[in-house]
This record gives sequence, structure tokens and C-alpha cells, in this order.
Amino acid sequence: MKAILVQDDDARTLATVDMPEPTLASDQVLVTAHATAVNRADLLQRRGLYPPPPGESGVLGLEVAGAVAAVGSAVTEWRVGDRVCALLGSGGYAEAVAVPAGMLLRIPDALDFVQAAAIPEVFYTAFLNLFLEGGLVAGERVLIHAGGSGVGTAAIQLAREAGAEVYVTAGTDDKIARCLALGAHVGINYKNEDFAERITALTDKQGIDVALDCIGGSYLASHMKILRPKGRLVLIGLMGGLSAEINLAAMVQKRLRVIGSTLRSRSLDEKLAITRAFKERVLPLIESGVIRAVVDRTFPLSEADAAHAYVGANENFGKVVLIVRS
Repeated sequence: MKAILVQDDDARTLATVDMPEPTLASDQVLVTAHATAVNRADLLQRRGLYPPPPGESGVLGLEVAGAVAAVGSAVTEWRVGDRVCALLGSGGYAEAVAVPAGMLLRIPDALDFVQAAAIPEVFYTAFLNLFLEGGLVAGERVLIHAGGSGVGTAAIQLAREAGAEVYVTAGTDDKIARCLALGAHVGINYKNEDFAERITALTDKQGIDVALDCIGGSYLASHMKILRPKGRLVLIGLMGGLSAEINLAAMVQKRLRVIGSTLRSRSLDEKLAITRAFKERVLPLIESGVIRAVVDRTFPLSEADAAHAYVGANENFGKVVLIVRS
């Protein structure tokens, strides 16, 4: 099969290579890939900053959408030909991938492979960190940074459907407008105004309950100011720096929680539990069309390098999908 690997050269170039198809364990399913998607984790892995977990392949790609090609001896739920998508530890940039059967999601009839490939990584990340980590409930205020990203567009919709008041940041007025169209209540262009000052004014100094933060260090002080008593800051990225001073008095006085969260390195048992919760709480909303994956554009798998450049330049609103086979 064809797959994309990062070359060990100064430019960390991408190369299409021939590899054998994965060997199935008894509890795994072989998925013939039709589409995968680009995530910022792929860009970090390409730079050598985010290696795959132990035991995972060096092939890029954290999700797949395709058809079941074979099932392991212990698998009873899935049949050859079933349309499925799945979150992966790695391996999505390939023509086939082995997936634990419990990680598979059945693709709703109304969705094609492109739409399905845009679901697992960003919707799992948003669901996990808004609700399982952040404890967001109806009536609370949530701040979602990078609202135009794949995770941001998923989080806006999930928070909206949960009955939260949704504040987002993004870097262009066009992205702000599109976030509002998805259901955000307030959009803040972080290039033009200070998000903390704007939220303080809009909420009459009351602040927010949950912040979903992919920025990290440079935003920490602002979050400490605008989080309400018992507020939760969920860190899912560090694009703004790895360290910062923290006001411990504010944390103690307001009983704040700072939660660090990553999805990829969790154990299979944890991922299976997240998948079960996702199937129960989110998949019905996708099946009914209440929420949807936002796909910005597609590239052939052979043009993965161009897709990386596009995402790296923050050109996308929502997901960039790679077509493995038509």
C-alpha cells in the first residue's frame, strides 16, 4: 500500500512510500481508507515535536474514513463493506489502516467519506475537553480560542447544543462572522482587541466559566482574570508558549482549576471509553444533522505537503481533508 512518511532530512519532507498492509490482531478491523484529514498534530509530528505514542506507526494521520476490508477473529459487530470512520494514534495517511474494533464509528448514511474523515479528531477533542474535562453545563459561559479551526468549529456547535453561552476568538473578521453563523454568541478578533477586556465588559465583570485554550503561556494571566469562581481552564495546546507565571492567590480565592489535556497519548481503554460516550452523546446529533463537520477544502493525499502549508498558514476555516481514493 501507499503511505506518507516524514523523511529524516533537514526539511522534514514528506515522501510517498510502499509499505505492507497492516497485520490484524484478533480485535482489530482493517479499513480501506477513502479519506483522512490534516491536524496541527501532523505538522508538529513532521517537525519532530510530537512523536507517535509507543507502538504506533510513523505514518502521519490521526483519523480515517473508509470501508471495512477485513475483520479479526474476535470481531463480531463489523462486516466487510461497512462504512466507518475512526480516531487513530497514527497511520491515517495510508491506503489502509488497522483499527481496534471498539474505536470505529458507523458513518451516517447522509455523510460521504470526506465529511466523515473530518469528524473524529476534532469532535472527540472538543467533546472530551468541553464536557468530560471542563464539565461545561447549560447556562455557563465558555470561551473557545481559534474558533475557525477544526476543533473550534466543532466546539462551537457542541457548546451551542449544550445550552452554553459561547464566546470565540479568531484572527479575521470573516472567520468571526462564520463562527457566529455556527452558533457562537460573541466573536472577538484577537488581532484588533484584547479578548479579556472585551469579555469583562460584555459580562459586566462576571467573566466566564470554562476556557478551551490552544494558546497556553501568553494567555494564562488573562484567563486568571476572567474566569469566574470555580472556573476551569482546559489547556489543549501551547501555541503561545510553554511557560508563564501564575497568580496562585487568584486560583485559591476563586477555586479555579487548570486542566492539562491531550488525547493522542491516552491508553486504548481511555479512548474506548471516550468513544462510547461520544457515540451516546454526540453521534446522534451528527446523524440528525444538528451538528456537522465543517470542511474547508480537500487535497489529494499526494499533495499532503501543500495541505500542510495551507493549514500552517491558518488559511482554513474548519477541516482540511486528504482524499486517499475516490
